Amino acid sequence: MALGLYLWGRRSVSPTRRSTRRSLARRGVPRAAVLALLLASATACANDVPKADWSRGLLPEGITSQSDTIASLWNGAWIAALATGAVVIVLIVWACLFHRKSRAKAELPPQVRYNLPIEIFYTLVPLVMVSVFFFFTARDSRALEALPPNPDVKVKVEAFQWSWRFTTTVNGKTLPPVVGKPVSDYREGPQLVLPAGKRVEFDLESPDVIHSFWVPAFNFKRDVIPGVREGNKGRRFQVNTLDKAGVYAGRCAELCGVDHSRMLFNVKLVPQAEYDQYIATQAGSAQ
Repeated sequence: MALGLYLWGRRSVSPTRRSTRRSLARRGVPRAAVLALLLASATACANDVPKADWSRGLLPEGITSQSDTIASLWNGAWIAALATGAVVIVLIVWACLFHRKSRAKAELPPQVRYNLPIEIFYTLVPLVMVSVFFFFTARDSRALEALPPNPDVKVKVEAFQWSWRFTTTVNGKTLPPVVGKPVSDYREGPQLVLPAGKRVEFDLESPDVIHSFWVPAFNFKRDVIPGVREGNKGRRFQVNTLDKAGVYAGRCAELCGVDHSRMLFNVKLVPQAEYDQYIATQAGSAQ
């Protein structure tokens, strides 16, 4: 009797529950879609992502000569990876089609175990590939880390929670620092003005946690690690700016705290005449 009542109750309640679950699921799909749209819109509001260039492997157009080196290495790596993937897929398909056991025959297909030439080939090809990757990576890394003496402009970059302080030294004169605060738009953040067609050295320092100095138009970023002493080569790098005047976004690329997403700045690249005028204005304001 009790078992019968239990089964009857299960039969009477289950359809309602199922319909309720379906209706909740139907309502949940539009809500999830709206939430995804809001997240995408909020992400797009930053408006600091440069347009990707297919000819550069989806990297943005660079504003330094070093960015061309990085784009070349990046594209070469992708081409080699895609070529390797294509060869692997062809070999897998070939093995599936021509090296599988036939239903009409009991014997196994030809085996390649203990085939010394093929095993040597399997070993040498990956070794050559890795060696080529290593050579080009080491060559380009050495070029990117080079620090020739007497750069045209020196910039001390101090990353702190949650903004930036830029102190520029040019022609032996140190300009007043440009200090920022957390902002929601990179155009409102601290502005670093640089001359076009010059060699610029950056010296990175952090008093608190790890940050990352990232200008997407440079096509690379450099971590700002606290505790690295001044004069250490690991906290410096140089770029050769190109003749591409404009204002470019910059941000911290290392999660560093509550206002990490608002740790924005911009780099303004200007012709030499305009930069000289900027230097004179800043030097006059410091007196």
